[in-house]
Amino acid sequence: MPQIGWIVAGVAVIGVVVLSWLLWRATARTQAERDRWERRSRADMASIRESAQVAADAMRADAERLLVQAQERAREAMEDVERRRAEMETSLTSQRNELREGRAAQERRESRLHEREDRVAAEAEGLEARAQRLESQRVNLHEQREALRAERDQVHTELERVANLTVAEARTEVLAEAERQAKLTATALARDIESTAKREADSLARSVIVTAIQRVASEQTTESVVSTVDLPSDDMKGRIIGREGRNIRAFEQITGVNVLIDDTPESVLLSSFDPVRRETARLTLVDLVADGRIHPARIEEVFERNERRIHERIERAAEDALAEVGIVDLHPDLIPTLGALAYRTSYGQNVLRHLVECAHLAGVMAAELGLDVAQCKRAAFLHDIGKALTHEVEGPHALIGAELLRRHGENEDVVHAVEAHHNEVEPRTVEAILTQAADAISGSRPGARRESLEAYVERMENLEGIATAHEGVLRAYAMQAGREVRIMVSPDHVDDAGAHALARDIAAEVERNLSYPGQIKITVVRESRATETAH
Repeated sequence: MPQIGWIVAGVAVIGVVVLSWLLWRATARTQAERDRWERRSRADMASIRESAQVAADAMRADAERLLVQAQERAREAMEDVERRRAEMETSLTSQRNELREGRAAQERRESRLHEREDRVAAEAEGLEARAQRLESQRVNLHEQREALRAERDQVHTELERVANLTVAEARTEVLAEAERQAKLTATALARDIESTAKREADSLARSVIVTAIQRVASEQTTESVVSTVDLPSDDMKGRIIGREGRNIRAFEQITGVNVLIDDTPESVLLSSFDPVRRETARLTLVDLVADGRIHPARIEEVFERNERRIHERIERAAEDALAEVGIVDLHPDLIPTLGALAYRTSYGQNVLRHLVECAHLAGVMAAELGLDVAQCKRAAFLHDIGKALTHEVEGPHALIGAELLRRHGENEDVVHAVEAHHNEVEPRTVEAILTQAADAISGSRPGARRESLEAYVERMENLEGIATAHEGVLRAYAMQAGREVRIMVSPDHVDDAGAHALARDIAAEVERNLSYPGQIKITVVRESRATETAH
């Protein structure tokens, strides 16, 4: 048993030793962990202190920046407050001054009102005294009026008894007699004034017209339908005719002008009712004769070149006429139309020269009457511009010209004078009346116009108009003084059979619509051309 005790004691001692060793071991490990934790804590604390320092520095910088901004805002606020205080002081000062001035003005007004009240009171006292005097005078006048009325009644009664008439009847008779005398006097005076005005108006009108005619010395123009072209020799006639008449036929077809070659030495005649066409053909023939090369292709080339020359001459003629009458602001699109009148005649009178003459006549009459000279000259100068379009537009040339001018922005008074110069529209202005007078004076001069030429030209235009109205017709020329109409058609639109049918249709239409002596030959020319270029 004692041994067992010692064993138990030994085991206990050993257990205690082992336990102590284990405790020491645990304590040592705990101390190591505590040291590691302390080192780590110190490192964390250092990191935290550094972060805190950085954050503190950032916060200090933000605080300083915010402080600076706050100070700047405070300074700006103080400046704004100072500025507003200064403005308020200025405003208050101005208001005080205004109040002071208003108070002074109010005091002055009150002073004037007091003075006015004093004057009104004095005047009221004077008026009251005057009213009393007037009242007494009124009473006296009333008494006198009553006395006069009684006396008048007695006189009227006596007069009525003597004249055997009442007052109303006497008044009616006196007024009727006065009215009759006034009517007789007025009628006689009106008759004298009317007769005097007619005498003076007739004398003044004759004086104005005679003065205008005397001051405008214009040439008497006549136009023919034939132009003469001089040749260097009679041999040139054969070259103009060409082999088997090829050249002369080509010339007539291209230009639309008759070439008359007779026994007249060294000259040929060109005949056409259209002066522009005749002049173009004359220039073409002159150039061909000068060059010496005469064949169909050359004729066509020279004719096209001279057409351009004629257009240039037309514009130059219009510009010269405008310069002569002093018009500088005419619409540019009207210049070619106006220049075409240089080659147009009316009853044998050149239309463009007629317009210039009318402008001068209207200007002289307007100056004599004290009217607008420029306006009257412009209306008279443009009154026949529609004649340049009568072969293109249906209607009277006065209305055609007025519509053309209206489209190009011409003055409405000028447009009215143009449309009214032949009474298609009732004339309403003095410019229209003067335009009619100038037109009549220019056309009535001895030798200015010839009726037969105008009728002839109108017949030629009607012939060409009937032909060109059909589809497929390129050009139509009235030739041989209207005895032949030569028509060029497009081969793409009219075939050979159609050409014969077209000739019959045009002949039938001419028979129905026109009156003419003799016969008219209708010739339809259909020509096909093939052109290639060699390179």
